[in-house]
Amino acid sequence: MRDALDNPFSPGSDTIPEVWAGRTEQLSDWRDVVRPRRLAGLPERGRTILGEPGLGKSALVRRIAQEASRAGDWVTPQLRIPAGADPLKLVAEAVLKIAADAGLSSSREKRIGDAIARVQAVAISGISLTLRGSDGREPYAALTELLVEVGRAAITNGAVMVLIHVDEVQNITDEKALSQLLIALGDALTHEVEVEVPGGARVSRSLPIAVYLTGLPDFEDMAGARKGATFARRFKSTTLSALDDDDLAEALQEFVLEGWAVPDGTGGSARIRMEPDAAARIVDVCRGEPFLFQLAGEQAWYAGRTPTITAEQVRQGWRGAQREATAHVERILERLPARERQLLQVMAELPAPDRTLTRIAEEMGFSKVTEAGPTAQRLDTVRGIIDRGKPYTFRHRAVEAYLTGDWPNI
Repeated sequence: MRDALDNPFSPGSDTIPEVWAGRTEQLSDWRDVVRPRRLAGLPERGRTILGEPGLGKSALVRRIAQEASRAGDWVTPQLRIPAGADPLKLVAEAVLKIAADAGLSSSREKRIGDAIARVQAVAISGISLTLRGSDGREPYAALTELLVEVGRAAITNGAVMVLIHVDEVQNITDEKALSQLLIALGDALTHEVEVEVPGGARVSRSLPIAVYLTGLPDFEDMAGARKGATFARRFKSTTLSALDDDDLAEALQEFVLEGWAVPDGTGGSARIRMEPDAAARIVDVCRGEPFLFQLAGEQAWYAGRTPTITAEQVRQGWRGAQREATAHVERILERLPARERQLLQVMAELPAPDRTLTRIAEEMGFSKVTEAGPTAQRLDTVRGIIDRGKPYTFRHRAVEAYLTGDWPNI
């Protein structure tokens, strides 16, 4: 009854987990703000979802894209940017696919045909292309032009959105490529077209286009600091943090109350239940991390064959996952600059009431408190690992557990 084919937990696979936990604020933002405003022709910024590995950034936007697709919207696939790749080529290919699905490739209008031809050239040559047509436009301008045409087609089609998801944006290290991509997407978001409303009047409206960018917190420096106010005006950034225990417990309630439906092997169905203590144990060991939550659930599922997942099976499964959980947190710490790692270590060694900037700066060997200030600010506002309250606390609870105790051992 409990095997690999019916396990509903999926750690780190970049799929949408069947057992979904939290992120209601970001999901509501799409349903109640972004989509209705853009459909109504009202301006609304793109969204940038950032965070440390394992917080479910990609899964979150994949779920938003799934909802959009089910509503009939035109959605690109998850456009993951490999290190060193040309982002304009990848986005151009995806926009051409949407244009084809929208029927633009069969249009007889010259401006649409020209726009498609220019973007086809971008999809082949990317940022290295110098377009030498009569208008002499850069690749980003050609991409913007086609996005506008796709947006016009979406308006004509009715209540349809265009959703673009660019993932691993921190891998765009070429400043020219990043600038052209952000300008192309931002220009499409701010572009207005004239439409006729009942009564014959003509009004301006924004295009029904939404853009989601996902990646590591480093992107905030790459885009925000270098592109300044322009990026901030066109994209609203959110840094994800750990999930609340209540969100995780709610995600497991179906197992506790009704059981999770699985095939019984005879054409019918059975239900896998979970002891309340087992659910509490999963919530405890994962420390609010979506990746670790899925990992703990997956290993508990495999730890037995009975119709009920017990607390002991959670413990058995977690023992097999401890090495992966340790490596997960160590990867987060290893990618931090030395001074940020030092501040976290010092903060972890201090008693909780003494975690003030003054004490932390003293323990780090600084003569002035202000020397530790910028490092603490980055760990708070950029990375979302600490909270600079009075006293300082950890927002990334897995990092805290690793540095202050013997977690992940149980």
